[in-house]
Amino acid sequence: MQSKRQLGVLVAASLVVANMIGAGVFTGAGWQASALHDPLTMMLTWVVGGVLALCGATCYAELGALMPHAGGEYVYLRDAYHPIVGTLSGWASMTAGFSAPIAAAAILFATYLGAAFGGIDRTTAKVLASLLVLAMSAMHAFDTRLGGRVQAGFTIAKTALIAAFIGAGLLVGHGDWSHLASQPPGLAQLGTTAGITVFATQLMFVSFAYSGWNAAAYIAGELEHPQRTLPRALVLGTVVVMALYILLNLVFLYAVPPVQMAGVEEVGALAARALFGATAGRMIATLIALALVSSVSAMVMAGPRVYAAMAADGALPGPLAALTRRGVPANAVVAQAVIAVAFVWAASLQQLVKLVGFTLAIFAALTVGAVFIFRRRGLRSPYRALGYPITPLLFIALSTMIVYLQVQQHQRASLLVLGILALAAAIYFVVIRPRGRQAPPAAGV
Repeated sequence: MQSKRQLGVLVAASLVVANMIGAGVFTGAGWQASALHDPLTMMLTWVVGGVLALCGATCYAELGALMPHAGGEYVYLRDAYHPIVGTLSGWASMTAGFSAPIAAAAILFATYLGAAFGGIDRTTAKVLASLLVLAMSAMHAFDTRLGGRVQAGFTIAKTALIAAFIGAGLLVGHGDWSHLASQPPGLAQLGTTAGITVFATQLMFVSFAYSGWNAAAYIAGELEHPQRTLPRALVLGTVVVMALYILLNLVFLYAVPPVQMAGVEEVGALAARALFGATAGRMIATLIALALVSSVSAMVMAGPRVYAAMAADGALPGPLAALTRRGVPANAVVAQAVIAVAFVWAASLQQLVKLVGFTLAIFAALTVGAVFIFRRRGLRSPYRALGYPITPLLFIALSTMIVYLQVQQHQRASLLVLGILALAAAIYFVVIRPRGRQAPPAAGV
């Protein structure tokens, strides 16, 4: 059964926004404060991370317009390089690309509920996170159009909440602009090798917060007029989120100096209490928890489209490709839910962020590199990446730096990722390749 093209630019853009605004932006400032100390340097990471996301989004928009099919990186890498590269990216998507971020957002959802209601123990938090994953999975396994409409509503509410928090915090909140005063060594630390290393490491956490700018590419097979809708959704969604992130972190620093937020995961709740008092802080912590529901919902919706495309190629078990009468890859939704719940119970929030940031940097860089490959083959997309070739080169350079530093500083997480990829490669050579099953190229290559 073929997917129905029934989703418009609003749903696609809302999916981008919802995928991006999640656990990362509500935790990153606490980790940054511990490492960077200087508020101006902290703010710079969000600007650089936003530029990096925009570079990636405009390149993905070209690829998505060229190949308007469900599957995202899996399809692009399969056709640009070799089927095994697509297979590896698909496995990475199933684990680090979607299931781990779903778990991270669900864990932070429970953390903010705890902040709102006086704290909850670790086991209760895990149970709440698991229930959220299962509830969102059940909804998106039922109907694409219903799930899309609910997702759009969630995203509008979340965006309005963040905009209101920014406006209220700056206009009536009890903050202090002196919190943004430069702290030694300030921006001067970027003039040293050690300072650049720390900055780039924090950029990995920021990149995690921005991850999701490629979300609309995963449902390209269900978009109306995808060659127009997809580029608009990717670029528009990324620009909106970049503006919100910069302003939101400005409000966090206006509310609380870096020394007080260092190491705090629920930074949003801390800032809300400082700006509006304890009662209002609890209310806002509750609203942030509800906003994280949208993030989980968005990723639950997007991920299974990749697994279904892989299964249709024979790269994953065939039942994952099956669609219901309503056009939903329900088996893939269930499989993703099982993996995400396992991550909830097996890893901490920071471990999940490291896993995601490292893995996505590898495959996003390879995918952006595919723009050069397809252009060299003479394929012309209806949408051309803005700023080519500077934008893809900048994206690849920064992503490579993030991967290098992750391998250097976090060897255990890196080995875990490499182990997953080695398993996927073994399955490809032992099971998939001998069967000789491969879908035709999506772009006539």
